[in-house]
Amino acid sequence: MRPSTWADRLLALLVRFVGLVILLATIVAASASFLYNQAEEADQAERVAAQFNMRLRDHVAILEGVRALYQSDSGASGPGIRSYLAALQPQVQAPGMEGIGIAAAMRAGTPDALEARLRENYGEDIKVWPATDQQVGFPVVLVEPYTPRRHVALGFDMYSEPVRREAMRRAWQTGRPAASGIVHLAQEKAATVKQPGFLIYLPVYTRGSEPSVTDEAAKTTGTRPVEAFVYAPFRVNDMMKAILGPQLGQIDGLEIRAGAGPSAPVVFRHGKMGWDAQEQVLRIADRQWTMRISYGRLLERLGRPLGIFLFGLALAALATQLHRVQQRRVGEAQALAEEKARHAEDRELMIGEMAHRMKNAFARIGALARITLRESATLEEFEAKFDGRMRALSDAKQMLVTGAVDSVELGRIVRRELELAGVSPDQLAAIAGPEVRLDDEGAQAISLALHEFVTNSIKYGALAGKGHLAVGWHRDDGDIELDWVESDLAETPHIESESFGTRFIRTMIERQLKGSWKRSAVDNRLAIVIRWPDNAPTH
Repeated sequence: MRPSTWADRLLALLVRFVGLVILLATIVAASASFLYNQAEEADQAERVAAQFNMRLRDHVAILEGVRALYQSDSGASGPGIRSYLAALQPQVQAPGMEGIGIAAAMRAGTPDALEARLRENYGEDIKVWPATDQQVGFPVVLVEPYTPRRHVALGFDMYSEPVRREAMRRAWQTGRPAASGIVHLAQEKAATVKQPGFLIYLPVYTRGSEPSVTDEAAKTTGTRPVEAFVYAPFRVNDMMKAILGPQLGQIDGLEIRAGAGPSAPVVFRHGKMGWDAQEQVLRIADRQWTMRISYGRLLERLGRPLGIFLFGLALAALATQLHRVQQRRVGEAQALAEEKARHAEDRELMIGEMAHRMKNAFARIGALARITLRESATLEEFEAKFDGRMRALSDAKQMLVTGAVDSVELGRIVRRELELAGVSPDQLAAIAGPEVRLDDEGAQAISLALHEFVTNSIKYGALAGKGHLAVGWHRDDGDIELDWVESDLAETPHIESESFGTRFIRTMIERQLKGSWKRSAVDNRLAIVIRWPDNAPTH
């Protein structure tokens, strides 16, 4: 390994650490930016809710002013309230209300006094409507500022309608402003475009000990008698546009529910709500409404954090890429060092293998020489036998070297030995068997064995013209089986004892091929079977 490898590793770890720090800092910065944008939108939604609540409080304050004026002189309520509202101009100072009205008390079935007040206020006969089964009623005797559309509400007995009556009772019992549920305002009859509405009521209690038409109703409820209600009707759509004005165009989605929770009815909807809607509480007198507001600034909310994240991710990727380049450089240096070491090891292995093979070759040659010497009676016989056996070894080795491969095909060895023995081409072509590859030692063992078989057959058997020879091989249950059969011989061979050459061949087959061989001779026939595992190398 190079001396600078440890420094390279340390630098690579440092680069990885810097990339990780950049990535973490980017995630923190992007998250902080996202949360900041979310908090900013929540703050804006809170300001809108505060603006709405403040406008409603302004409306209630106007109602309280009208109540105080009415309590000071109920007999002159019409002209006095008109003058007061004309000077105050609530439709300019605090727009959103659908006027201010007075609903005066009456006993059931006695509308004459209130119809007279209506005639006094508006100069025409206006009847109290509708008929009711309540003990008392509260018809509208005044609505200001006057418009033809609001004129429709004059004479309407608000106490006859359950939703309005429920709010009026709460105001009667508490003395505080009370808001009704969602209703259709009486003046909507004359409106071209209908809108949902609601009303806010303030009670005007009877002064002193003067008898009142609501005395009996007050006793049953345990409250003070009232002589009238000051109220303000609201059209929801007009109110929202009056309160928000141009801001409504900057809001992507707005939803108002008359109550808390998703089951409350939606009374106003503008635009399309996004996934990032902010929720705020609206105070409508004594009721609670819910506002969900969405600014739809998806690009602003996610764009900045996404930009920060992508920038940090690019820096982290750059640091990671530098780390990879450095790691690749370290890897290449290590690979080069390992390759040099491997080449040195391969050289040593090749030298050792050559020495081992030379040692084995000399050992085989020495063994062949000793065995051949024992079997030979004369020097000429020794020379002939030793030369044949050495040629068999040489041919097997030559087949490996010539083909530049590490294995040789069994059929080639068989046909080579028989061809040298003078077997005709037609007989050689008839020899068949599957392709079987033999390594160096296996090829040498088979070559020597076949050389011995051919030599003995030329001397005593079928190749001497005294019988028939059949050679073949096949695969059998994971083994290779080579059959050498000589038949129709002049006499049955004697195989009771083994010569030194035969014993040497059997030893090579057992050691180098990890196989076995079997000989049998009967009825002028010789059969030799060599069997070894089919684990020889392939191409």
